[in-house]
Amino acid sequence: MRTDKKTKIVATLSSLRADEALIRRLYDAGMDVVRINSAHATLEDAARIVGAVHRVDPSIPVLLDTKGPEIRVTAIDAACGEAIEFRAGDRVAVCGTADGEPTTRETIRLNVPGIVRDIEPGARLLIADGELELLVERKSAEVLHCRFLRGGVLRSRKSVNVPGVRIDLPPLTEKDRRFIEWAVGGGVDFIAHSFVRSAADVRAVQEILDRHRSPIKIISKIENREGLDHLDEIVEASYGVMVARGDLGVELPAEQIPGAQRRIVERCIAAKRPVIIATQMLYSMVRSPRPTRAEVSDVAGAIYERVDAVMLSDETAAGDYPVEAVETMARVAREVERDEERFPPLIDMNMVSVEHEVTAQLARSAVRASVNLPIRWVVLDTLTGRTGRYLAAFRGRRPVVAVCYSLHAQRILALSYGVVPVLREQQACARYEDRFRFVSEAIGLLREREAVVESDLVAVVGGSFGSRHGASYLEISTVERLCAREEGLRPEDKQ
Repeated sequence: MRTDKKTKIVATLSSLRADEALIRRLYDAGMDVVRINSAHATLEDAARIVGAVHRVDPSIPVLLDTKGPEIRVTAIDAACGEAIEFRAGDRVAVCGTADGEPTTRETIRLNVPGIVRDIEPGARLLIADGELELLVERKSAEVLHCRFLRGGVLRSRKSVNVPGVRIDLPPLTEKDRRFIEWAVGGGVDFIAHSFVRSAADVRAVQEILDRHRSPIKIISKIENREGLDHLDEIVEASYGVMVARGDLGVELPAEQIPGAQRRIVERCIAAKRPVIIATQMLYSMVRSPRPTRAEVSDVAGAIYERVDAVMLSDETAAGDYPVEAVETMARVAREVERDEERFPPLIDMNMVSVEHEVTAQLARSAVRASVNLPIRWVVLDTLTGRTGRYLAAFRGRRPVVAVCYSLHAQRILALSYGVVPVLREQQACARYEDRFRFVSEAIGLLREREAVVESDLVAVVGGSFGSRHGASYLEISTVERLCAREEGLRPEDKQ
């Protein structure tokens, strides 16, 4: 049970890092969630990583990234060598291909067959995260005639962005479908779907999950202009959102990224959705044991924005200092979170749907009470994780212990700000008289950690009619009185 920080850390693992000893060190350093990037993994790789993670600790959640519907250059023709160098001013034809024809110096081929019809003269093509830039000067039925504005070395299968242009792409690739079908029974808790453009892309994933009656949650990755333009409907359709600043930084001018990030974060918090900040947060630590000052400021800035989680990619998937990267991120989180004056609870925020939900009102009241009273912990029990998400959304100063009745609920709450999820085995027929048992169990865990004393105040959000029916009351009392009630004694009766 980790209680030292509120902001969660997502760490990417590759098949090279499916080592239980390393996973244990990452977890002890502060990692909360493991990410697998299917763009660089096989199903066998993913299964090996999940197995190793859950052997270390079955409560560690796994997030699987889909590859998503992206545009890429085809493989470089063997006759051209491994790469082709272009200079500014060079002219080249660009077209789509359905059968993977190779790219040559004369013709750059893209993996989307009908792409030419969606792009008009004047559009810009950005290749390899913008390292190469082309201007479309004119077009024919099947070919874009382009000029290089910025040259460079073109290698096989590099990504392509067309800022401001909607390309007709399917919501899922065949590889995505295979990975999602596998994930249903593969021990995965979250699907992070790449290049989400609208709610329709989210629904395409949800339809597969529903067909299998899977509780896996969908995290939508916002990484293009179209996704940003449809942010509200995407947030509404998703469990959570990831701000994928890599491709987003290619689609938008650099100076617009901070504002876009803040807009996404604020919208997610208002909608009670977990939000993750990703891409190059500590990128120098791929090869260096120390981050740059700018990187530390970037991580701290995300934490000051009250995000649920920050993410490491290459730093832990392939870097030389994976444990040090997690330790650095955890230290920054702990240091920033000490500045309580900069972290007022969001109890007055106009949150979506809150006014008509009893659970949300009780959660807000618990957070408000923790401002006015010296409450040490907030304790709740949850069947689906919803009550825990509501407590997280109000960003209270006091940590939340969420007693969960399923391993899946425990795992999904590991992604929520300030929530410490613990697992309780639910009896087949829980009795009404047993409705307070979760309180003493949570307090018992805190006592083991020496995180409470008998006089500490605890706020309890619970349900008088069982966890299945949601929260119905808020109770505030001392540890001593709460535990005495469970034992059937009043504090003054104890000898």
